[in-house]
Amino acid sequence: MIETPLGGTDTSSLATAKVQRLSLFVFALFFIFGSLTSLNDILVPKLKSLFDLSYTEAMLVQSAFFFAYFVASIPAGLLIARIGYMKAAVVGLLTMAAGCLLFIPATLSTLFPAFLGALFILAVGVTTVQVVANPLLSLLGASSTAHSRLTLAQAFNSLGTTVAPYIGAILILGALNAVDTSTLSSSELAAFLAEEASVISNTYAGIALIICLVALVVWLQRNQLKSSPKAESHNFLSTLDLLKQPRFALGAACIFLYVGAEVAIGSLLTDYLMLSTTLNLAPEAAGKHVAYYWGGAMVGRFIGSALLRRFSPGKLLAFAATMVIALISLSALSTGAIAGWSLLAVGLFNSIMFPTIFTLASEGLGERAAEGSGLICCAIVGGAIVPPLTGFAADLSTLALALAVPAICYAGIASYGWYARRPRIAG
Repeated sequence: MIETPLGGTDTSSLATAKVQRLSLFVFALFFIFGSLTSLNDILVPKLKSLFDLSYTEAMLVQSAFFFAYFVASIPAGLLIARIGYMKAAVVGLLTMAAGCLLFIPATLSTLFPAFLGALFILAVGVTTVQVVANPLLSLLGASSTAHSRLTLAQAFNSLGTTVAPYIGAILILGALNAVDTSTLSSSELAAFLAEEASVISNTYAGIALIICLVALVVWLQRNQLKSSPKAESHNFLSTLDLLKQPRFALGAACIFLYVGAEVAIGSLLTDYLMLSTTLNLAPEAAGKHVAYYWGGAMVGRFIGSALLRRFSPGKLLAFAATMVIALISLSALSTGAIAGWSLLAVGLFNSIMFPTIFTLASEGLGERAAEGSGLICCAIVGGAIVPPLTGFAADLSTLALALAVPAICYAGIASYGWYARRPRIAG
């Protein structure tokens, strides 16, 4: 007989079966929040077209989504401490479903801010589930294999970010620009826009149904995991003290820059690939190509995992960021297939950045690693700031020139990689 975090004394075989079952649920969570995050890249051009938005305004889609990380990360941690991992996961899933269902009244209102509100609620749920998933996965097995489990979970996340844009392009972008709206009367235009907006609400209503089913399954398993996080004596203000450590503070800043740059490029890709100066694709085909961007990150994650065993993480991070700057420059200064595919190839080098920056920043924190993790999670708010800045640059110039904004972000990341190229000794 053994003691497990799955409900007390249990036989080894039964405990293993429970661990495997719960692990599958956690992998499903990674897939779900990865899918919903990358689906924003399809939503941006759709809403831009429906509401005749500028690039700056369209990028508010990402601002509404990623601002939730800044607002909800700390409360999510407190929620887990209060009700446990499984119940907090259910709360997060139901919040996600509620956000998806809010697309229905947003469609009926035909107001862009209503869509932003629905996205924010959806993202609060995504944030909660993400805060739950990482430590929960660490509990489901031996600590010696935790890295392997997290790598596998990240693969499921990448699978979601790869599949969702392709399916989303079919469901959401299929009719985009298929009708010349300039030929429609005011009543016909209103009817057309309402019909197109309903495509979004119908898609997210279907997603809500799937999420509710997953929430039900997790709820039925809520008593399988008895472990819950211990209450910590620190508070958020004391956590800010970590920013006095240059390596950590610069690492958190790089998470801000990385998420912002990655999201900005992903958000503009559909419109960029539709340009006559790049691939000149139809909206649906351009949206499907976004899957190559996120798929490259999935492939690169496995390649990077092998390379990180042989090379300094800091130097590899600096190399990857430098390669991204080169690809962005090549895309901005060229035309045709080279311009399109060089920007899509950025995803391959993005792959190692988030986990590598995270680990480099967290080195030497010791018992304060959990505090640092929460603070770094707040830095994901970069996804709410950098995309609108990139959109603003596109409105002032062109999409190609606007790529300078994420390029600057990657320059900061390359500098940090070189700065942190040597291991830090805990002091």
